[in-house]
Amino acid sequence: MTKFITFGEIMLRLKSPGFERLMQSPSLEATFGGGEANVAVSLANYGQYVRYVTVLPDNDIGTACIRELRGFGLDVSHVVRSNGRMGIYYLETGACQRASKVIYDRDHSAICLAEPGDINWDSVFEGMDWFHVTGITPAVSKGLADLTLEAVKTAKKKGIHVSCDLNYRKKLWKWGRSTVEIMTELCNYVDTIIANEEDVQMSLGIHADKTGDVESGELDVLQYRELAKLVKDKFPDITRICITLRESLSADQNNWSACMYDGNEFFVSKKYNMLDIVDRVGGGDSFSAGIIYGVNAYANPQEALEFAVAASCLKHSIPGDFNRVSVSEVENLMRGAGSGRVVR
Repeated sequence: MTKFITFGEIMLRLKSPGFERLMQSPSLEATFGGGEANVAVSLANYGQYVRYVTVLPDNDIGTACIRELRGFGLDVSHVVRSNGRMGIYYLETGACQRASKVIYDRDHSAICLAEPGDINWDSVFEGMDWFHVTGITPAVSKGLADLTLEAVKTAKKKGIHVSCDLNYRKKLWKWGRSTVEIMTELCNYVDTIIANEEDVQMSLGIHADKTGDVESGELDVLQYRELAKLVKDKFPDITRICITLRESLSADQNNWSACMYDGNEFFVSKKYNMLDIVDRVGGGDSFSAGIIYGVNAYANPQEALEFAVAASCLKHSIPGDFNRVSVSEVENLMRGAGSGRVVR
């Protein structure tokens, strides 16, 4: 069995109830979430061995977070406990034409203070086969950018497959060096790149001539083949580039599909039209986990892509960051069982 490892910040998620504005009523729903942890939980729900690495405060909130992750079956034996605080993000879920809103409160979190040398990567990577990171982590601080680069370099030296979801977050890239400079250096050690169009543009500085208007809900899928080829040209050693295709019709209704290029063939998934969204947060992470699982479980790349898109489609129906679905549920949707009828 392939053994997976992810690294990044997990935060306390504080969400206004239902579709309320933040602080409209004096209560917030408290859960945990974060890109790399979301991927880890999905893979664990697919029956995989997953090690999750992060830095958490040595207090009751950090302990509660570890307890929740352990409940999903994750290996949390290499989580570092340190000074600092738990990062927080506040979420207001949008509806109709009102967009969802995220407010970050993660300065001086325990992981934000981490630097190269704080994690023993030789020990962390022992027995591992696949390492997943995102572009969120290096955006948080210079120390974390350096630590992430140290991690991917070590993974490559050990022959571990590295995947990176570019995950551009404009609210986070505030600390100095160019986003493109940092992410280009990082992607030189990556095998599988996962992104959307904005991620490719803002993180790697790569632009296709015309890919369509995301806001209008219309995308030119064939132009994404050219975008994927441009990424492959810049990083000739990557194994594949996977691009999600979200057509935003409103805050709670999207079209959803994806494409993948392996250097030879270009694959396009089924499109899920008029997707009604319960919770969009974590949708991209569920796609990443689906691709990671899919390329390891299926010999056919098209099947791997269909699994990833179906898994992410289901995540949009589940509140919270984590995708709480099984392989059989995803495969049922892949086979066309998407009517929503009661299963008895």
